Amino acid sequence: MIRQHRSGYRSARPAGHRVLFSLVLFLFAPLLHAQPDTKTPPFNGIAHVALRVHDLANSLAFYEKLGFEQAFDLRKENVPYESFIKINDTQFIELHAAAPADTDTGFLSLCFEGADVQAINNDYLSHGLIPTPVRKTDAGNLRFIMGGPTQVSGPQIIEYTQYVPGSLHSNDQGKHLGPERVAEKLIAISLPMADPSSARDFYINQLNFKPIANDPMSLHMPGESGQEVEIMPATPGSHARITLESTNLGKAARHLHKEGIFAVKNGTTLTVIDPDGNVLLLETR
Repeated sequence: MIRQHRSGYRSARPAGHRVLFSLVLFLFAPLLHAQPDTKTPPFNGIAHVALRVHDLANSLAFYEKLGFEQAFDLRKENVPYESFIKINDTQFIELHAAAPADTDTGFLSLCFEGADVQAINNDYLSHGLIPTPVRKTDAGNLRFIMGGPTQVSGPQIIEYTQYVPGSLHSNDQGKHLGPERVAEKLIAISLPMADPSSARDFYINQLNFKPIANDPMSLHMPGESGQEVEIMPATPGSHARITLESTNLGKAARHLHKEGIFAVKNGTTLTVIDPDGNVLLLETR
């Protein structure tokens, strides 16, 4: 039907056009109200790798022979139970003393640093993940944790931290950076996983990591750090592999030799094994 307007103009739009317009509106209306696509807030990089060790004093002595220094430790009744080995001002290797009931040592957890951990936490909640609320740690920083893919001994613990002024980490800025340390940056961590394919999918689809070309099990973390997580098959007794960047591999090799630390040279890398079997890979990039 053609309708007469008050102005006298008669609409001549065919009925078929009105039907087509209604169909287009029906199909694309959801897109008009869709929320803009969001990306996971970026990570600054790897904050620390936590390792459970048989003998805290012995492991501390080993890492000190590599030129690293203890920034601080945590104690109960004046007995140390956690040592923070400093790689640089934002990266650490945490050594946790094994309890008498612990049968396994080696990789314990991985921690990422973010400029705004609450934003990362909120993003994960919006995607159906279940992170813990953001809390302040004993060291004075902000942190939340979340369960990750399954390892041999159970779900992986993933930590996220934000350094806060006045924390033990922040107060140690510029300190305990020994000139003889064999590396200056933690650039990658290889994680032993019970189901590597599922673990890879979790990191890509849930945490927004990006696969690296020609190396499907190595992943870039969100942000511009260029640091990596590698997924590898887990077996009973498997250990973490920590890749550290050394600006002078020759100097590092000489230091290791002087300290009596056995290292295997393979091309442009040096491999060192710590007292609990964890692999430290030194390389120049």
